Amino acid sequence: MSGYSILSEGVGAIYGMNLISLKNWKERKETDKQIIEKLESLVAHIKDAQIEFFRPPPVPGFGNSSGFELRLLDQTGTNDFTKFKQVTDDFIKKLNERPEISNAFTTYEPNFPQYLVQIDYDKAATNGITAKDALSTLQTLIGSEYTTNFIRFGQLYRVMVQSAPEYRTKPEDIFKFYIKNKERVMVPFSSFVTLKKVYGPEQITRYNMYLSAMVKGQPAKGYSSGDAIEAIKETAQKFLPKSYGYDWAGATRDEANAGNKAIFIYLISLVFIYLLLAAQYESFKLPFPVLLSLPFGVLGAFLFLWLFGLQNNIYAQVSLIMLFGILGKNAILIVEYAVLKQNQGLTPYHAVVEAAVARLRPILMTSFAFVAGLIPLMIATGAGAIGNQTIGSASAGGMTVGTIIGVIFIPSLFLIFAKKNKKRKSY
Repeated sequence: MSGYSILSEGVGAIYGMNLISLKNWKERKETDKQIIEKLESLVAHIKDAQIEFFRPPPVPGFGNSSGFELRLLDQTGTNDFTKFKQVTDDFIKKLNERPEISNAFTTYEPNFPQYLVQIDYDKAATNGITAKDALSTLQTLIGSEYTTNFIRFGQLYRVMVQSAPEYRTKPEDIFKFYIKNKERVMVPFSSFVTLKKVYGPEQITRYNMYLSAMVKGQPAKGYSSGDAIEAIKETAQKFLPKSYGYDWAGATRDEANAGNKAIFIYLISLVFIYLLLAAQYESFKLPFPVLLSLPFGVLGAFLFLWLFGLQNNIYAQVSLIMLFGILGKNAILIVEYAVLKQNQGLTPYHAVVEAAVARLRPILMTSFAFVAGLIPLMIATGAGAIGNQTIGSASAGGMTVGTIIGVIFIPSLFLIFAKKNKKRKSY
């Protein structure tokens, strides 16, 4: 599509875009990232144009591309396009130096060659022409104007008024146009209009009433969108000059405003588990062996994410919530059996040893059967592969490490808190 920018949704002679449709997963071996990297290497030698490749947004309507999106704001009120361009370029340079960010760029460019139409108001008034009529006529002759509709052969047609292409191919053609004055006399534009070569922005965008520049980019490999947002905040705080600000846009705005709510969800989950177990065991200390075994699973989940080069995204966070329940179940099997034997008269040591021996086989069988069921997700391909791989790897890693370390540490933790709980009851 010539003359249109999907990023800024603006029109202009300097814009162009191409929608690339990928073949089915079964017909290609490369992912979209690999295809983009290949295309970028093919056009790297082109210096006279800024060519960017990007994927569509994951949620239609939230921005125009994937990755992060923000608006730099010129809050000085001077509308100095050149100075704002320098600030924008310096800021993007600093962003690209951050390891969390890949390919930050902007569509803001104030130095496009243009022609400025200058009207001599005195001469125009002498000829009975107003500036409004003159510019309106030029808009119609050069840019076209929609006037009316008509129906023919059962079809609705739009009527667009515009001069023929051969009469508007060169800037100097404007001097060949005529305009009708108040006395209905045709007056040439050359009698009161001159052209001046200037440089300026193709389009001026404002955000919250401030002159703005759109900045887009992608999180670097191995980093999440949250890491990129934090890197942008730190860079803006350090290097953005006074009276220049920024605001988030697209899906990044919702993510940045939402904050890190996962921490609160984890805390609520842990509190719920604690209160449930406290009521079950009628003790405020015995739930701690279950809760203190959960960090081993979290460690295993992040270990597998790191080994497979995956991000800590929403899929990984859902896996952690699920691990709290499954790994908690393993700990409960040992603790519950040990409490039962202790109530039958065994000492905490003998009770937990018998519980560990009796529950070892069920814990290993159910845990490793669960991990085996996650293998198809870990090696998933095709559409949605990243989500499947993330939730599968995080769950499998957390379950494997949490089970192996848990069966060793849970009995020890129970013994520690059971002795404290016994002393408390004796007292």
